[in-house]
Amino acid sequence: MAVEELQSIIKRCQILGEQNFKEDDFGLFQIAGQRCIEEGHIDQLLEIMQNEKNKVIIKHMGWNLVGPVVRCLLKNDKEDDERKVYFLMLDLLVKLCNPKELLLGLLELIEEPSGKQISQIILLLLQPLQTVIQKLHNNKAYSVGLALSALWSQLSLLPVPYLKEHVQTDEYGLCQCCKALIEFTKPFVEEVIEDKENSLENEKLKDELLKFCFKSLKCPLLKAQFLEQSEAGNDPFRCFASEIICFLSAIGHPFSKMIFNHGRKKRTWDYLEFEEEEDKQLADSMASLAYLVFVQGISIDQLPMVLSPLYLLQFNMGHIDVFLQRTEESVFPKGLDLLENGLLRIEDNSLLYHYLEIKSFLAVPQGLVKVMTLCPIETLRKKSLAMLQLYINKLDSQGKYTLFRCLLNTSNHSGVEAFIIQNIKNQIDTSLKRTYNNKWFTGPQLISLLDLVLSLPDGAETDLLQNSDRIMASLNLLRYLVIKDNENDNQTGLWTELGKIENNFLKPLHTGLNMSKAHYEAEIKKNQEKSQEVQKSEDLCSITIGGEDLPKMPPEMQLKVLHSALFTFDLIESVLARVEELIEIKTKATSEENIGIK
Repeated sequence: MAVEELQSIIKRCQILGEQNFKEDDFGLFQIAGQRCIEEGHIDQLLEIMQNEKNKVIIKHMGWNLVGPVVRCLLKNDKEDDERKVYFLMLDLLVKLCNPKELLLGLLELIEEPSGKQISQIILLLLQPLQTVIQKLHNNKAYSVGLALSALWSQLSLLPVPYLKEHVQTDEYGLCQCCKALIEFTKPFVEEVIEDKENSLENEKLKDELLKFCFKSLKCPLLKAQFLEQSEAGNDPFRCFASEIICFLSAIGHPFSKMIFNHGRKKRTWDYLEFEEEEDKQLADSMASLAYLVFVQGISIDQLPMVLSPLYLLQFNMGHIDVFLQRTEESVFPKGLDLLENGLLRIEDNSLLYHYLEIKSFLAVPQGLVKVMTLCPIETLRKKSLAMLQLYINKLDSQGKYTLFRCLLNTSNHSGVEAFIIQNIKNQIDTSLKRTYNNKWFTGPQLISLLDLVLSLPDGAETDLLQNSDRIMASLNLLRYLVIKDNENDNQTGLWTELGKIENNFLKPLHTGLNMSKAHYEAEIKKNQEKSQEVQKSEDLCSITIGGEDLPKMPPEMQLKVLHSALFTFDLIESVLARVEELIEIKTKATSEENIGIK
């Protein structure tokens, strides 16, 4: 019935001629053709489409059948012979239909699916889409841009595989799509290369291809994890990245020219009219490009060999900052690797302090602190710590001094502050062992830094448990200074400032310890009094410390927590006592020595 109805519509249209086709005719043709598919009359429908007499009708109306044909191909319940017929139909429709209408129809189909069907339909329609666009002679650049934008938007919805096993299984088909997308884009890149006259349309096509490359650098390449160098040939993301970088060079934007100009007032692609959102993506794209070149080594042989390591580090710091400011845990390692790659090329103590006047040179260590303190992955926290230490090692003395002050004022984390204080101690030790004094870690400059270190954030009311790492590091530094620097030498300036240190640090610490120990001892007593009642009810209980409730836990667990806190206070107190004892011994010895001299 559906076949007869379709033939009837076709006969009427053959009589009318294409100039007299009405809107109702298009609708009736679509309904009848779709019914033929639904009722399984696909062989008859194919015959009708292949009939030379129906060529004009198929040209104007056939694009309406692309959707039903494609949806059937996406189903897995079709026999091979049946699928073969559907593929013949699709090829015929692509060959005969009006390319403008067909382009819009194909793009609508690409934008429809979600989940795993995204890659299925993209892989199915990329070749037809390429054929249709190549048949368009006017506004080809616009059509290419429209297609690439739609394809990228759908691909960006697919999860990027992180593990080697996930890349190999390619469950969502992203890796296959990346490979197919390169083949889809190549003819248009070649068209740009072959146009020696650089026509206006050719320039527009370059712009669309450049936008696509930028987008690809951000997604999927920003998040993509790469295989080891030994497996580079089997790495789909590395192959995709290599092709994208080749495309950039082919269309007149070699990566070296782009990354060295990024961030300057005048960029080589300023003439492009990026949408606001695309412009925001540019920093991510450039960071991704820098990682691909310097860490993965893709096309690095194209870089000038005369560039100094300090110069390379300087422009990469902005890209590193972009990586560290992201929230995805898969992106952090790329920033760390790019930083390591730059720092390892530089000699220790050679990074001059004035580099810290560049925003990214202070932002990167602060980004490292963020990863160290907030990232849930231990390996990344440890790597960030190692990179911060490496960064410190590369700075000259004034640079170290400046960075220490910055991080002490901004980190707000006891463990990080303890790490910085230990570095300060190391620098003082190095300075004291030299034949000449380092003015940044001896004398007045050091005293200014010690004012930050040898103090309590909130005086005697400071949360000593929360700040225990910092306090212990400060006490150890003070103990070191008392032992290493004699009062008569006073190289560090410690003995001149001893009265201020006692008032601002030692005395408030004594008071704070007494208050904290009394509070925790009272909590232990209260907990013990309640423990029998709680044990009878076999319930959990909670306690309040410092105005905050501890998580509910068994009484014996709470007692362990409380006793652990007391142990920390005892440890701080013992080191404090030793420091005060050393100060007393040193001052007494100096007094006796001075009396002897007189």
